[in-house]
Amino acid sequence: MQPLTDIAPKPMLPVCGQPLAAHVADAAVAAGASELVFVVGYLEDQVREYFGESYGGLPVTYVVQADVTGTASAVRAARSAIDGEFAVLNGDTVLDPESVVALFEHDAAVAVHPVDDPREYGVVSERDGIITDIVEKPTNPPSNLANAGAYTFPGEVRERLDVAESERGEYELTDVVAELCERQPVRAVETRRWLDVARPADLIRANELVLGDCAPTVAGTASGDAVVEGVVVVEEGASIAAEATVRGPAFVGRNAVIGQGAVVQGPAAIGANATVGANAEVSKSVVFPGGDVGEDVRLHDVVLGPQCQLSRETHLAGLSDESGNGTASFVAADGGLDGGLRY
Repeated sequence: MQPLTDIAPKPMLPVCGQPLAAHVADAAVAAGASELVFVVGYLEDQVREYFGESYGGLPVTYVVQADVTGTASAVRAARSAIDGEFAVLNGDTVLDPESVVALFEHDAAVAVHPVDDPREYGVVSERDGIITDIVEKPTNPPSNLANAGAYTFPGEVRERLDVAESERGEYELTDVVAELCERQPVRAVETRRWLDVARPADLIRANELVLGDCAPTVAGTASGDAVVEGVVVVEEGASIAAEATVRGPAFVGRNAVIGQGAVVQGPAAIGANATVGANAEVSKSVVFPGGDVGEDVRLHDVVLGPQCQLSRETHLAGLSDESGNGTASFVAADGGLDGGLRY
């Protein structure tokens, strides 16, 4: 994810006007969580500033993971904040909220999702909905069910997080699950929608997935002869000028400006206070909050960071390939971010 993660922790990268982690937190709130605990470390001030002392009406606690040695050590860092049943949700994934609700109905469960190539993930084996085995990033996967990075645990697991170091040199939460499976049934809950956001291309796809659950909304202004088609979300204060076209799935953030004759072709997301100049074309791209796409610019398969200013008639395109690794990403060369992204 570099250079994007040079300016923000991955869970704070934008999806439809919110950090990735905010979508996860919203799902937890909707599912009935009573408190939110964020495990932080790298650029933690950005997380603290966004979520504050309460979020979604729930109290928020922060714990620092001093040693980044795996998922089990991350949860172990939060042990003092755990009391009773608890859930663990990865902050850099996209999950449909309904699946999180289904997960919370069980005191011991793991969210799973079928994938074409599960070798990059933890892989779950199940029988009649009960998990029989879970292994981390196997060379020969026993199933196509990827661990979607969402769990519920009985309170006793708080004292069972001291697992042995894995062959990968980390302390794995999957080993905690495997040990729990020996003591009680652990339910596999299949998600409808899931994405592990690992590459810039995934950030574009994440915006597309979230927009798939949105209704078309124009809270900003669109000129009478502007064309707005498909699932398009235009936030308050945003403006779409005359002769401009926005085709969904697309997101236009608060106070963003789409100039005269510009074309935004989804999947695309234009962040808060960003500008797309006259007659520019933006397709299959994400423009971070505050990005500036100049007049007559052509942007395709690109993630453009904050403070980036593209001069008139600049053409940028990622080199798409079957692996999905071809999306280009840019950040401003001179720019530190004081306090993180301005959502």
